[in-house]
Parts: sequence; structure tokens; C-alpha cells
Amino acid sequence: MRRPRVLALAHLHTAETLKVEYGDADRYFPDALAAVNKLLRDFRTGDVHDIDPALLDLLAALRARTGTATPFQVISGYRSPQTNAMLHRRSPGVASGSFHMKGQAIDIRLGDVSLGALRNAALDLGLGGVGYYPSSNFVHVDTGPIRTW
Repeated sequence: MRRPRVLALAHLHTAETLKVEYGDADRYFPDALAAVNKLLRDFRTGDVHDIDPALLDLLAALRARTGTATPFQVISGYRSPQTNAMLHRRSPGVASGSFHMKGQAIDIRLGDVSLGALRNAALDLGLGGVGYYPSSNFVHVDTGPIRTW
């Protein structure tokens, strides 16, 4: 039985959207992963980096857990070291060794799921780090160690 892995993403800074079948139960699709890498590039520098397929699986699990019917609204995907250093200088909340620089983190929200419910769903999954930023209207998820802030 074929089980497609599908995601819908809308990048808020570039206005780009992508609905993609990025894999099935047995494998990931290289062309689809390349399209995701491009969409989740550092929008400030244009640098593209490989996104951890486990991060896509985490998003797919969040989609299933929340029952969302809308694309993930992406605030930040990959960040180049230069961008991350600039953001770290501006805000102590930006980690100097951010998982964004490894393609293992994404900042998101959903149009049809409250921010609190999205955070709770991510916490329930227990698949990595979960940061809650209600004043900035996003949830951070990553495939690093399980931790919360």
C-alpha cells in the first residue's frame, strides 16, 4: 500500500507556495526535496541548504495531529550563518548555534489552528525542540533534542 507524504507550505516573506508529495512510506523524492530546499532557503541571502527530511515528517505529523486544512505559513526555514549571526546580535532569543543553520528547524503558524493548539500538538509529538512565541505569532519546531521554551 502506497502512503504518500504530502505537505503544503506558504512562505510569508517570499509569497511562494508549494504543495508537494515529498515521499512515500519507503523513500523521499529527490526532486521534491530540492523544491522544498528552494522554498525554505534563507530569504535574506538566497542561500539554499538541504532541509532535514525528518523535519518534513515532523510537519506532516503536525498536519495530521492538528487536522489543518491550510498550508503551513513559514516565517523562517534555513538561515545562513551570516543571517543567524545578524539576528542573534539583534535578539538574545536567537540561538548562536541555531538548528535553522543545519536545515533542522522551521518557524510556522497555521491559518486554521490556534497558536496554542499548534504548540500543544508539537509538544505531544515529542519529536524535537518546540519554542512558543505568542507575541511574534509563531511556533518553532526542530529535529534536535527534545526541549521546550
